[in-house]
Amino acid sequence: MHKTRIIPYLEAIFAVIVWGASFIATKIAVGQISPISVVWIRFAIGIPILFAAVLMRKQFAFPKGNEWLYFTLLGFLGIAFHQWLQSNGLQTSEATTTAWIVATTPAFLSILGWLVLKEQLTLIQTSGIMLAMVGVIVVVSKGDLTSLSIGKFGAPGDVLILISSVNWAVFSILSRRGLKDHPSTRMTFWVMTIGWLITSAAFIGQGRYAELPQLDARGWWSLIYLGIFTTGLAYIAWFDVLSQLPAAQSGAFLFLEPPSSMIVAAIVLNEQVTLASIIGGAVILLGVWLVNRN
Repeated sequence: MHKTRIIPYLEAIFAVIVWGASFIATKIAVGQISPISVVWIRFAIGIPILFAAVLMRKQFAFPKGNEWLYFTLLGFLGIAFHQWLQSNGLQTSEATTTAWIVATTPAFLSILGWLVLKEQLTLIQTSGIMLAMVGVIVVVSKGDLTSLSIGKFGAPGDVLILISSVNWAVFSILSRRGLKDHPSTRMTFWVMTIGWLITSAAFIGQGRYAELPQLDARGWWSLIYLGIFTTGLAYIAWFDVLSQLPAAQSGAFLFLEPPSSMIVAAIVLNEQVTLASIIGGAVILLGVWLVNRN
């Protein structure tokens, strides 16, 4: 394979593994400071990197007119609210469980596409959605399905993570219009920046900056990782992938994210790799594959 053809594949693997490990880094950080502080610091580090990429690609331009309101809505949903959900969720949810639940997002995208955009859902896709949900139940209940009969749905954070998956699907549907008029790098820069400014209001208003001395070296390295790699470099790499590989090929790499999370969580956080997690995760991936296959 020619060198220039190998690069997008390497970038895809890099982005997916980085995102997979982000749940572990977030869990470490929220163990030391509040979720709002984690989100604020992460994007304060990552946004300048994305801004540099926009400038290098000569794509910088200010939003016009009603685009400010549109980007503000996306910034709230995709950054401020979404990251709040995941950071709060990871206070009680395991990083591995979080990764498997987040993997169901394409299933929610298909449901919303059917409800809102009137996109067709085949019998196979519907079966895939049902399979993905069954997989989530197995993962969250840790194989103890009887716990559901008494109204227990895993840890409290698992519910927030599930809501974040639905929220990201809503954000993705709403983003389609903007991506017709803006390069993805520029649009993501503005969405991230506005979302970060919304988070700044809570961060400053609640005096969360007083928490920063609570961070030890492990906490700071987690935040630096989230800022530089997860928010900055991984997004840039993924945009390159989307511009060079077909959607089906690039989307297939996302299947690597939950297993990489599980491996890193086991090494760094000593989270147990259970049979229920493996089986439930496999069922989720099978379901998502059925939803996305041609």
